[in-house]
Amino acid sequence: MKITPQWVDQWRIWPRMIITLYGIAFYETTTWFMSLPDPTNAQAGFVSVVVGAGAGFFGIYVNGKTNTHTPSDDSWMQSTGSTPGRGNQRSSEHSDWEGEHPDRRAG
Repeated sequence: MKITPQWVDQWRIWPRMIITLYGIAFYETTTWFMSLPDPTNAQAGFVSVVVGAGAGFFGIYVNGKTNTHTPSDDSWMQSTGSTPGRGNQRSSEHSDWEGEHPDRRAG
């Protein structure tokens, strides 16, 4: 198996590694904080920053997009009637996202 940039993107190696390392840092920070006999505000603030960074990492990981479409693979387009980048948007004859329903347009 040849490791190519496309392979790394498809398997999302870097985002998974970052999430795994964050999980380890989160665990270590939590156990350290819970073992403190009398935590200070600065120590609690540090834990808060670590937890808040996790929300950012997780949001990036979940919302990250991978580009799996290749120009030579357009067979899915004919079968679904979709175009790349358009998602599941409705056709213009069924569109009501301009504030008007097709049946209620002034005629």
